[in-house]
Amino acid sequence: MAGEKEILVQVKNLKKYFPIYRGMIFPRHSGDIKAVDDVTFNIYKGETLGLVGETGCGKTTVGRTILQLYPATAGEVFIKGINLSKLSEVELRHQRRHMQMIFQDPYASLSPRMTVGSILSTPLEVHHIARGKEKNERVEELLKLVGLNAQFVNRYPHEFSGGQRQRIGIARALALNPDLVICDEPISSLDVSIQAQVVNLLEELQQKLGLTYLFIAHDLSMVRHISDRMAVMYLGKIMELTGRDEICLNPLHPYTQALMSAVPVPDPDASKMHKRVILEGDIPSPAHPPKGCNFSTRCPVARERCRQEASPLRELKPGHFVACHFAEDYL
Repeated sequence: MAGEKEILVQVKNLKKYFPIYRGMIFPRHSGDIKAVDDVTFNIYKGETLGLVGETGCGKTTVGRTILQLYPATAGEVFIKGINLSKLSEVELRHQRRHMQMIFQDPYASLSPRMTVGSILSTPLEVHHIARGKEKNERVEELLKLVGLNAQFVNRYPHEFSGGQRQRIGIARALALNPDLVICDEPISSLDVSIQAQVVNLLEELQQKLGLTYLFIAHDLSMVRHISDRMAVMYLGKIMELTGRDEICLNPLHPYTQALMSAVPVPDPDASKMHKRVILEGDIPSPAHPPKGCNFSTRCPVARERCRQEASPLRELKPGHFVACHFAEDYL
């Protein structure tokens, strides 16, 4: 089924290392923080790929590196067959029309000195999409599209609630009619009731405009609700990637099993039978990851091979990718 779909985004062996320098007068390079370490996946046109994992595992860095907001240390990113890492600055700016981002914090991602009208019209002016009356009409259209009053164009961000600000951020991301929208935890700073409204809005816009999402979040139940497929990250690497129902009901990686066991069960009777997997120890530093599998220091079933040799992400079943040497034991 995946083979019949059109691939919009290809991420191949993507790495993003942040250098560590020691010394004040004569700084020297003493190591790297391996935020993203050899990540490979595809995003199909019209789907939502959910990216989940613990804080600091590299989810946001993946999204920003795909958009070239961070230059990649190694690897390639293709959007509609175009290698973004090979483009000049001018060519990359032209490609930004096709890929946009909804940022996590609606309080920090909107300029307090710009009106809503200015925030939404700036992308149209920069990319020479519309001017004058046509630009004003497009701004009003965007506000209506995200459920806001068109008369809000002259208001400033501080005059809006958190949910309204996030809607403005969504409108800004849609201003250029992008193909890909990276949603970087767009609901994490909102109240629960507002989260549902924003997620429903994103789903409606996807159906109406044919958008493709990379949805980054912590809330596993919300990611399962909105996603077609899910990828689980741990310490810069993807541990498992498959359909949302498959990964929730039949996880094959020990880390995914522990992650899914932490999801609360609403049924009191069923929760008594629900087995929790408690992981021991702390997450290793991304500056000094383990020698073999990144999860080997906390894995309850790790063996000697896991501590010596990292497992590649391999397809165990059609469309089900796992980075574990012994994942066949859970089939």
